Amino acid sequence: MTTRRNFLVKSGALAVGTMILPSWITYNSSVKLGNIGVQLYTFRDEMTKDAIGTLKKIADLGFKQIESARSEKGHYYGLTPFSIKKVCDDLGMNLRSGHVHIDKNWKKTVEEAAASGQEYLICSTMPSRGQTVDNYKSVAEVFNKAGEDCKKHNIKFGYHNHAYEFEMHKNQVLYDVLMDYTNPDLVHMELDLGWVIVGGKDPIDYFKKYPGRFPLWHLKDMDMIKKESTEFGKGGLDISKMLQYSKESGLKYVFIEQEEYEVSPLESMKHNLKYLQELG
Repeated sequence: MTTRRNFLVKSGALAVGTMILPSWITYNSSVKLGNIGVQLYTFRDEMTKDAIGTLKKIADLGFKQIESARSEKGHYYGLTPFSIKKVCDDLGMNLRSGHVHIDKNWKKTVEEAAASGQEYLICSTMPSRGQTVDNYKSVAEVFNKAGEDCKKHNIKFGYHNHAYEFEMHKNQVLYDVLMDYTNPDLVHMELDLGWVIVGGKDPIDYFKKYPGRFPLWHLKDMDMIKKESTEFGKGGLDISKMLQYSKESGLKYVFIEQEEYEVSPLESMKHNLKYLQELG
C-alpha cells in the first residue's frame, strides 16, 4: 500500500523568523499569512520521541498551522487531545487538521478531534481497497456518512489522495468517481499535489473541473524518478504555477509534508521555506 504523504505550502513568509511575506501571498487572497502549515508526519520520529520539544522547534520555524498524523502513540503522539491543543495554543499555533483512518474506533476518533479543537479531520487512506468504479462509489457513500458524523461535531471531513486514485477503470479516472459521488458540503478534499503529478495528472485540471472542492493542499515536490518526496525546487511540481490557482481551488490551508530528506526534517523545512520566500 502506498504510504501517506502530505505536502504543504506555507505562506513562505511565516517561516524562519525574519522571512518576508512573498508577493504572491499578499496578491492571492485565498492564501493568507498564517495559513501555511506543516504535516507532522514530516517529523514523525521526532514527534514520537519528544512531541512537545519538537512542536517548539516547529513553532520556532514560524509555522502557525499544524496537521497531525496517526502514529504508534495514537493521533496525538502520546498527548491527549486537550494537552496538544494547550501546547499549540501556548506556542501560538493551531492544530488545524489531522490524518486518521475510518475504522472500528471512528466514533472515538471524531470525539477526540472535537476535543482538540480541530477544524478538519482527514481520512489518509482508502477504507477499502479495490481499484474499481463500484468500490469508489461505495467509498464515496462511506465518506458522505463520515462527513455527516463530523458535521455533528462542527468538524469538516475530508480525504487525502495518493497516486493510485488516479488509475482508470472502465474508462473512468477513479478519483473523478470519488469526486462525483461525494457531497461537496460533507466531503472537503485535501489534494496532495505531489501525488497527483506522480499519478500522471495535473492538479490545475482538477481545480478547474471541481472549483472550490480543495480547501486543503499538501504542497509537496516529488522526485519523478524515485517517485518520492524531495525539497522544493528539486522535483517535478511547478509550485509557483500551482499557487496561481489557489482561488479556483478554494484553498484555505497549505500543509508542507516531506517524507524523505537528505539531512533532516528540520533542514528540509528551512530549505522549503526559503524557496517559498524567494518565489516572491
